Amino acid sequence: MNPYLKFVQDLEAGVDAAKALTVSGKHPRIESPSKVLLFSPHPDDECIIGLLPLRLMRELSKQIINVPVTFGSNPERQVGRARELSDACNYLGWDIHQGAEDFRALEVEDAVGILEEVRPEIIFMPHDADWNSRHISTHHLVVEALGRMPGDFGCTVVETEFWGAMDDPNLMIEGDAGLVADLVAATSLHVEEVARNPYHLSLPSWMQDNVRRGSELVGGQGGEAPGFSFATLYRLRKWQGGDWAKVLDQGTLVPVGADNLKTLF
Repeated sequence: MNPYLKFVQDLEAGVDAAKALTVSGKHPRIESPSKVLLFSPHPDDECIIGLLPLRLMRELSKQIINVPVTFGSNPERQVGRARELSDACNYLGWDIHQGAEDFRALEVEDAVGILEEVRPEIIFMPHDADWNSRHISTHHLVVEALGRMPGDFGCTVVETEFWGAMDDPNLMIEGDAGLVADLVAATSLHVEEVARNPYHLSLPSWMQDNVRRGSELVGGQGGEAPGFSFATLYRLRKWQGGDWAKVLDQGTLVPVGADNLKTLF
């Protein structure tokens, strides 16, 4: 008998059992002068790429503010998606920037106004080849907004991936079971979205595969894999003086509880 059969069967059974789970509640928010903006193409993207923001909040006490670039393309679902987004962000202890109550897609002028108002230390956005057209357009929207900011504006920029993997991530962030479970729970609060496709239940597997990829893409080809179970990959740069600036000389791995998270951010 194949000794790995039970291993695979247990994974399958765990996913099936989790389909019946529900969650509610909220975590406390952090008010801080150190603010992080997440430019999220759709409601739910904030949870999917949310491992590093969650660690920044819990380990470095940074205030996380999600910026919904759209509420999806289906007008009939936009009110519901806004409600689900509120539930998910409440669960994580994150704020939502209320700049699009009419559900129109964010425009460059809106993004510039948000950057000027919040003056974030860190922003998150999809990378420029994240396959989904709204993810790609969100990248270009934010880059154009950065280009319109005064020359003295600067911030750390973290690019994210989901639909299309990056060829050159330079940062691998470890997540432990508790962090990943909170992201799965928050994603599950996008109730009608996961009802048609329970992608919240594949989030841990995606993060496991990120360890495989990141071990060599970030850690170096042929390198030894770290003992992470879960991770998310990012690309870290800075925007300063109206242009991009390099931050890392080599790929960096950040274990849970590592001091280098504070060094990087």
